[in-house]
Amino acid sequence: MAYTICEPCIGTKDTACVDVCPVDCIHPRADEEEFEAAEKLYIHPDECIDCGACVPACPVEAIFANDEVPEEWANYIDIDAAYYADE
Repeated sequence: MAYTICEPCIGTKDTACVDVCPVDCIHPRADEEEFEAAEKLYIHPDECIDCGACVPACPVEAIFANDEVPEEWANYIDIDAAYYADE
């Protein structure tokens, strides 16, 4: 099970979660070209190792395990996956 970044990240894009991720599965990073245009940060569902390190690092409480995503934000599971679909 992966984690998903939900609506509270929109407009915030705090990269504390990026800094603590041991497998670099959260993008775009601040040094990546896509960062400015991205609405939020995204967790790669296939690369996430389910460690949960990102959850306490998020200052806006936007990150949830997929089976704990609030119902009103369930679409963010697909949004994160779609971000990586063209890889």
